[in-house]
Amino acid sequence: MYQPLPLGTVLRSRYRVIDLVGQGGMGAIYLTQDLRLEGRQCAVKEVLLQPALDASTQAQARAQFHREASVLARLDHPNLPRVSDYFSEGGRDYLVMDYVPGEDLRQIMRRAQEAGHLLEEKQVLTWAEQICDALEYLHSQNPPVLHRDIKPANVKLTPEERIKLVDFGLVKLLEPDESRTVTILQGRGTVQYTPLEQYGGDMGHTDIRSDIYSLGATLYHLLTNQAPSDAKWRFLHPGTLPPPRELNPALSRRTERAILFALAMHPDQRPASIAEFRKQLHQPQLPPLFELAREEEEWRVALQSNIVPLSVAGTLALIAVLLTLFGP
Repeated sequence: MYQPLPLGTVLRSRYRVIDLVGQGGMGAIYLTQDLRLEGRQCAVKEVLLQPALDASTQAQARAQFHREASVLARLDHPNLPRVSDYFSEGGRDYLVMDYVPGEDLRQIMRRAQEAGHLLEEKQVLTWAEQICDALEYLHSQNPPVLHRDIKPANVKLTPEERIKLVDFGLVKLLEPDESRTVTILQGRGTVQYTPLEQYGGDMGHTDIRSDIYSLGATLYHLLTNQAPSDAKWRFLHPGTLPPPRELNPALSRRTERAILFALAMHPDQRPASIAEFRKQLHQPQLPPLFELAREEEEWRVALQSNIVPLSVAGTLALIAVLLTLFGP
């Protein structure tokens, strides 16, 4: 059974563990004191290899960890914590990052929920802008870097009101020639925020649209106080995702449309990029009468595009009624 490091443990003769910040089945996050730079605190992410892996696979997984960590160490963006070191010790891998003070958005959301109200749309969209900045930067790397675990608990708000997208435990480099994504080290994300394609298997190919799904799920939760139905459940039971405005009537139709666009089950039906998603969030808000007219136009287009199957279905239904009334 996994046991976190005792407080006071010194890693790499430099980082003294002073607190356990978070813990999971495959590792933990520690608050540490840097013994070389007085007064500096770091967050140290610990990653354990799955014990069932054979020696060859463990060696490959460790090489993957060091490869990904070296990419993270080159990233420099105001909405991402800086990765300053990575190493292996005692059969465990470690990633050293800036410690980010403040609350995560899950804590802020829960406090609002306990007070009996929802977070304001304007405030959430301000945070969303900064998350989009971080994701555009990650996705613009060569090769693109996927976060793969975006959720309210992994988004922190500093005392200076700056958003930081934290916990790179599920980061993935997107190689252009990859036919699918296989995650050996880290797991598969958090179920309510994870798109269907990220569950793995032979068809489990992920790309930047997977992060877009997770961002949409995060905004859905923040604006409704309810986590979205997980993708597997939605696949088995279509129509079980309540529209955001059903849970938060004060939410604008524009934001609802953007969130549902991001939460499309198939990647091809989602925004192709963070820039496209951001554009959806910034579309001018139409007056109610224009919104109604646009919805009626959308229904008209949908009916026109399906006129043949609808006509056939109507004809068959009419024949069934006539046979019932006038048949032998």
